[in-house]
Amino acid sequence: MDQIGSLLPLVLIFVVLYFFMIRPQMKKQKQEKSFIESIKRGDKVVTKSGLHGKVADMSEKLDAIILETGSGKMTFDKSSLSYELTQKINAPAKENKPSKK
Repeated sequence: MDQIGSLLPLVLIFVVLYFFMIRPQMKKQKQEKSFIESIKRGDKVVTKSGLHGKVADMSEKLDAIILETGSGKMTFDKSSLSYELTQKINAPAKENKPSKK
């Protein structure tokens, strides 16, 4: 019984680590993977380095996309696209309605 009591804090630490660190990271990776697979021509995207562009073409052979930017077309790996920044840029604009008092 004493051995179980001494292992309980260690087990609790692993449970907390799983629910607060490992599980959210796995969920985020799954979202990013589905985001990259769902990209199509004409989508507006943002790279992790902050470059904004529109998907002009995709190369399955190179696992890359060609972005049309203001300065021309550039080729990027699909893994260089940012899920969070792209979601922010494509989110519908919220209307600023004055609050009623």
